[in-house]
Amino acid sequence: MAGLSYKARRRWSLVILLVGLPAYIIACWVILSFLDRPPFIVELAVYIILGVLWALPFKAVFKGIGKADPDAPPEDGENR
Repeated sequence: MAGLSYKARRRWSLVILLVGLPAYIIACWVILSFLDRPPFIVELAVYIILGVLWALPFKAVFKGIGKADPDAPPEDGENR
């Protein structure tokens, strides 16, 4: 994923957040619903762990997305 351009990473991050994350949430919810309901603290811990775990494989895609495009030409009035 490190070879992707800034625009490609932005597009993939949108796909991951708009399609992948809801699908992951639904999958986790369905899987946990088939299990006997554990105590509240255990269930909360599982949801917190799963909430962090989804982002680890996509760290390279999300890195630097909130910053300005480094490959874009400078706008008028900006210093180089």
